Amino acid sequence: MTKHQWRGEDGDEIRYWRANYHGGRFELYTKAGEDDRWQKLDPPSKKNWEALRDVLWRKYQRKRCSWNLIAKVDKMLGKPNEGPGK
Repeated sequence: MTKHQWRGEDGDEIRYWRANYHGGRFELYTKAGEDDRWQKLDPPSKKNWEALRDVLWRKYQRKRCSWNLIAKVDKMLGKPNEGPGK
């Protein structure tokens, strides 16, 4: 299982997001800054998928993530697969 975490502002509060990749699929979670419990996003919004794709892209540029994960998120977003060598 791989985990990817990031944070951002949602209105006037800081929120945290986490994406777990296991068994060929992603599960996305969120929590408020002070909350200890993660809430599963079911289904995640397009904005959540785009944020995950951005996180994965930045990790890929630093060689900390494979292109396959980005391709899976692109497929969920309906984007064409433009591999790293294309």
